Amino acid sequence: MAEKIRVLLVDDQELIRVGFRLVLESEGDIEVVGEAGDGAAAITAVEQLHPDVVLMDVRMPGTDGIAATEAIARDAPQSRVLVLTTFDLDEYAFGAMAAGAGGFLLKDAQRGELISAVRAVHRGDAVLSPRVTRRFLEHLGPRLRAAPDGPDPTGSLTERERDVFIAIGQGLTNAEIAGELHLSESTVKTHVGRVLMKLEARDRIQAVILAHRVGVIP
Repeated sequence: MAEKIRVLLVDDQELIRVGFRLVLESEGDIEVVGEAGDGAAAITAVEQLHPDVVLMDVRMPGTDGIAATEAIARDAPQSRVLVLTTFDLDEYAFGAMAAGAGGFLLKDAQRGELISAVRAVHRGDAVLSPRVTRRFLEHLGPRLRAAPDGPDPTGSLTERERDVFIAIGQGLTNAEIAGELHLSESTVKTHVGRVLMKLEARDRIQAVILAHRVGVIP
């Protein structure tokens, strides 16, 4: 039997944590291993529990989700952070993404979206729905869309790697890319790794940003 995805819930509202726990623990492949009410407690819990995924609220008293995400990404990169956000908290959420979070999850997400997001982040996929990506780009504005200085960073990509890069920029998961390009998921995973290495991108989130900056995704 495959090991369960170990999840840490971080939110200063207990009722929200209870709700997420009930949803996640109804799935046979997910286990909630702990909870924290602020960023400092989350950092300590990650050190003690070594969760696979941290479901992280952004705005909390004391140490907020941005600082906690940065610390976790730096000191415990094996624990992937999935940021909880609402559209009126964009600045906080985008700060957490820059700090190393693995994706966005809207607080009004449906049950299926929450479960899919946890599984996707655990696999290493970025969780950026099209509407969140659009909001992300709108928020950062022309500064993000401006082409980077120097040579085209995508020049070293093969034709197939460029196809994969475009698909990453569109927010597709490995499974979706495999279906789109008629490849196996293992082959896609290999291509994604090569793309990130050649582009010197830390993760898929940075690759999405770069795809928009260089104009691969309009």
